[in-house]
Amino acid sequence: MSSGPSTSPLRQTLEERLSQLSLEVDGLFAEARDRARRESADQLNQAVRRIRQAADADELGATLLEAAGAFASGAAWFRVTGAAARGERIRGVPQEAAEAFHALEVPLSSAAALAGAVESRDPVIAATTPGEVSEDLAKLLGHPPDGRVSIFPVVVRDRVPALLYAWGGVQGPAVELLTQVAAAAWTAMPEPPAPELVTIEPAPPPQPASAWDRLALEEQRMHLGAQRFARVQAAEMRLYQANAVRAGRAGRNLYDTLGKSIDAAREAFRLSFFAPCSSMVDYLHLELVHTLAHDDPDLLGNNYPGPMV
Repeated sequence: MSSGPSTSPLRQTLEERLSQLSLEVDGLFAEARDRARRESADQLNQAVRRIRQAADADELGATLLEAAGAFASGAAWFRVTGAAARGERIRGVPQEAAEAFHALEVPLSSAAALAGAVESRDPVIAATTPGEVSEDLAKLLGHPPDGRVSIFPVVVRDRVPALLYAWGGVQGPAVELLTQVAAAAWTAMPEPPAPELVTIEPAPPPQPASAWDRLALEEQRMHLGAQRFARVQAAEMRLYQANAVRAGRAGRNLYDTLGKSIDAAREAFRLSFFAPCSSMVDYLHLELVHTLAHDDPDLLGNNYPGPMV
């Protein structure tokens, strides 16, 4: 005697229930994913706001390090002086290691990865071996030989005065964006006055003032603000629209894949900087070429309208 007819309704009920549970799980997963994205975006926005408000380089370093701690297991802030990187601040290590870090000075000649970030001015991902990060640093932080570290240079006026060093589950795009925002904020800060020197040598003949020196102070501030705006806009496109950036590079038509964002940034740049400043330069175009197109203007595509004038 067959049991099929008697069990068929039960099987159907179980299948319906499983289907319903599957839909509920999918819904919960999508909700959790969206919530995580919103929280990550909120963290980035708050971090960017705090970095922009930093009063000086020391406060900026502390703020950047705290912000980066949300996107990496551990992070350290180095100041680069001459041929060495000096440890200043660190997160994610025991107190004893943190105290030792403050006295640490790493010769760049003994840390190929740190030297590479300073020389190339680009982020470097390296193995946590003594040859890459120095024996002293690898030992102090307890790095495994098969670990990975990300090093982000802070580029200020064509030099690298500081490095952000992050390890353990690093969310690279987010930390790189924060570092670029910090670099832009640092660039906008007035340079400290040079110390006065006493000399008995005759004064050299006056040199012609550069184009920058001939600008009024307010115009210089406007230019620095424009540079900072351009860097942040390009960095945000690369972070939040990574798929479109990759597709645009591959198809050599970045403007076609990012047109709305580029047009909005161009219009904001035009109104905020070109309109009030007759000496303005299209820093946004320069940053799009450098950051998004890897210094190849052709990657922007034939439809790109070109620099603003």
